[in-house]
Amino acid sequence: MNSLSEPRIALVAITKHGLSQALDLAAHLPESHLAVSEKFAADLPAIANPIEVLPGALRTNIGRLFENYDQLVLFISLGAVVRLVAPHLKSKDEDPGVVVIDDAGKFVIPVLSGHVGGANAFAERLAALLDAQAVLTTASDVGKTIPVDILGRELGWRVEAPKINITRVSAHVVNEEPVAFVQEAGAKNWWSRPTPLPGNIHVFDSFEQVDLDHYRAVLWVTRRDIEPGCWEKLAERLVVYRPPLDQN
Repeated sequence: MNSLSEPRIALVAITKHGLSQALDLAAHLPESHLAVSEKFAADLPAIANPIEVLPGALRTNIGRLFENYDQLVLFISLGAVVRLVAPHLKSKDEDPGVVVIDDAGKFVIPVLSGHVGGANAFAERLAALLDAQAVLTTASDVGKTIPVDILGRELGWRVEAPKINITRVSAHVVNEEPVAFVQEAGAKNWWSRPTPLPGNIHVFDSFEQVDLDHYRAVLWVTRRDIEPGCWEKLAERLVVYRPPLDQN
């Protein structure tokens, strides 16, 4: 995926109603590209967005779209999208965000790379533009709790932990088990939701304050060097975040 702050967006339309929705969105997303079937290309209205004509069936183009864009917005059925993208999946660290919008523009569904790929946040943005309903199924979003894998990303925080730790700690968070959040560095406005911090998240100013026997996991925002023994003691229970040096 593109590491730049401005994502590469493709609005993919292969039906008449889908094209109408895509054109509406394109007007609000000047950075997006419109990808359309050949049969619609000749009758397109003049728009400022770049246009990509898809020769032949969408399935013969989806691999290239996967490689060239960070966010794919497809105006076709959810089932069809699942079948189309399945052969091209690699990992959540590499796959683009994929969002499905129904022909009527009522529902916006992030299908792939909701967190790391940004599809969840993008789906909510699209839903606001369309006056539609974003349908999020990621547990941390539904439960309005900490997204362990991307916490602080908008603040420039870098996550540091084995993947198994992120998976295990995420489960403890969404299952509402006791979790210690230790912040020794970084901006304090990391909790941006309008709802209060969930009751199972307990905040500390330093790692030494935490009684490790009382918590299933530790989220640690710090600039300290973590000793190997600490990682071993907290096997699959620790996730570390590194804030930029220009933060507190």
